[in-house]
Amino acid sequence: MSEPAVLYAAEGGVATLTMNRPQVLNALNDDLLTGLRQGLARAKADDGVRALLLTGAGRGFCAGADLAAGTIQEGPRDVAQSLRERYHPIILAMRQFPKPIVGAINGSAAGAGMSIALACDIVLAGESASFLQAFTRIGLVPDCGSTWFLPRMVGDVRARALVMLADKIPAADALQYGLVWKVYPDDKLLAEAHATAARLAAMPTRAYDLIKQGLAASSGNGLGEQLEVEALLQGQAMATDDHKEGVTAFLQKRPAQFKGR
Repeated sequence: MSEPAVLYAAEGGVATLTMNRPQVLNALNDDLLTGLRQGLARAKADDGVRALLLTGAGRGFCAGADLAAGTIQEGPRDVAQSLRERYHPIILAMRQFPKPIVGAINGSAAGAGMSIALACDIVLAGESASFLQAFTRIGLVPDCGSTWFLPRMVGDVRARALVMLADKIPAADALQYGLVWKVYPDDKLLAEAHATAARLAAMPTRAYDLIKQGLAASSGNGLGEQLEVEALLQGQAMATDDHKEGVTAFLQKRPAQFKGR
């Protein structure tokens, strides 16, 4: 019996999703896409999970769509529908996920695999990791959110060069460009990613959900509109048990014990 295309494990408040097609650098086929959707839904529904770690098995994070498997169908209408049905729900689920997502980028993140990496909240990379907007190499355009993520992360000038030239971006350059938060030696990446996810899992989870909502709203708002969003979200945050615990712990000069409520 073959292993599932996505492995799921949960311990200490952290759920780990591992894309598990190492023989093809975790290229996205229907099984892997389904596994990601199911894993995200499972972690979201589990109140014991307060942070998510996403990585890839073997020597690559994700090589993008598995062209040999036909996950992107021939013809404009089929391509658009494939993206809407198979890929878009994953990107949206990640960005709307009410808990923080840490991406541990081991090896190559190419095409849609790079989009999935950029959809994480905190992106960590191994020294041998690389990022590639591979689309123009096969006469396509960026998808799965790359044309939305890149200008916001690296600016318009750099985004245009990255997607048009389709150059491989080493981890050190990705750090300089603002695509990743930190770079670690390859043999320490997963441990550091787990430590980061565990740190997030011990913090006020509901506040992170509200933070993600605020950041998502900011891209389409003017300052006045965003100030109102912040006011509404802050009202919700102040009603949480974690806020009460944080204030009490501060006054008692002790570490807070957040419960994620």
